[in-house]
Amino acid sequence: MRHSLVKNLDWTSVILYLLLVMCGWIAIFSTTYSDLNVTSIFDLNQFYGKQLLFIGLSFLLIIFILAIDSRFYINFSVIFYIISIILLAGLFVFGKETNGAKAWYAFGSVTVQPSEFAKVATALAFSRYVSDIHTDIRRTPDLLRAIAIICIPAVLILLQPDVGSLLVFFSLAFVLFREGMPSALLFYLFLSGVVFVSSLKFGTTFTLFACAACIGFYGFWHKRKTKHFPFQNIFILSVICLFTAFVTHPVYDNVLKQHHRNRLNLWLRLETDPQKIAAMKRDFAYNTNMAESAITSGGTFGKGFLEGTRTKGSFIPEQHTDYIFTTLGEEWGFYGTATVTLLFALLCLRIWYLAENQRSKFYRIYGYCVSAIFFIHFFVNISMVIGTMPTVGIPLPFFSYGGSGLWGFTMLLFIFLRLNMNKERH
Repeated sequence: MRHSLVKNLDWTSVILYLLLVMCGWIAIFSTTYSDLNVTSIFDLNQFYGKQLLFIGLSFLLIIFILAIDSRFYINFSVIFYIISIILLAGLFVFGKETNGAKAWYAFGSVTVQPSEFAKVATALAFSRYVSDIHTDIRRTPDLLRAIAIICIPAVLILLQPDVGSLLVFFSLAFVLFREGMPSALLFYLFLSGVVFVSSLKFGTTFTLFACAACIGFYGFWHKRKTKHFPFQNIFILSVICLFTAFVTHPVYDNVLKQHHRNRLNLWLRLETDPQKIAAMKRDFAYNTNMAESAITSGGTFGKGFLEGTRTKGSFIPEQHTDYIFTTLGEEWGFYGTATVTLLFALLCLRIWYLAENQRSKFYRIYGYCVSAIFFIHFFVNISMVIGTMPTVGIPLPFFSYGGSGLWGFTMLLFIFLRLNMNKERH
């Protein structure tokens, strides 16, 4: 077993994991460090001490994951999924509410966020179903069942509400696309998002005129190219545009909560009153403004380790969790943030490469799931921090403080690496 571990484990992925975890802990230490309260890096009264404990436990988790036969993850994937659904549903009865969301179980001073582990269970169950010899997602019933596997935990998470974790589950749509889902469905989903945003930004009337012009041009171009007018496609596109445009404002006004509307309002710059804009920047846009200022102040080379004035001044709320990237920007500058971004990109590409070389369909699909989940996490988190996307609560893998997140990401990665160790047998 020991010789097999050394020989078959993908050490490139392991090294990237260790580098990210190490950089993440340094960022947490810098964010929460103070000359007045530091006694030891192992001080469990401090966030960096607790995170170091979580990291140590994650190493034990890795050993446990690698020691189990790979068939265990396939055979018990459905059971893991059912347990995760039960735990998510149980939050509405036994969950602890924090910042308006019931997303944690509290055991004394210890909290556990089941949505982090639901990502692992959903990826396993989804991979098990899609890889089944009787499943063909090009058939509508099979595709709908695969989508249902994603949507059940996603809906439970939406009801908490936890929009950030919800986005992660939609990343699995790219896996469906890779495995044969008609590309038109992915385009329709993208089109709905564009029409929704356009209706908010420019109004329903302008959006429908723009849609009509684009659809008309498409019909004209298609007829010239093929000599046939695409009546069916024109009808589908028209229904999607009309439906999305007319439900946008009712959904925005009656379904989204006020803080979600505030974030969209800020991101799309829907407000034009200078006084209201100034009030927004002092209120719910404070985090984003402070994050952008901290990253900008770091310049090219950064201010240096423990030298971040905004970090040390605690100007940015939740900086040790969702906004941990600001510490990198202020203290290590462009080179630091670019290096971390490169490490994440290399890890995602490495997992995707390994997945492409799997003989087992289950191994391949699960690898795609892991890569997609990691990518959406780091892409959305960094985009949120620098202000190019609306603020959502989504952690930066291996960086943001918390045991549930670290262990969930560790499980995602090392279950795949355990499967990859057996690829030559399939």
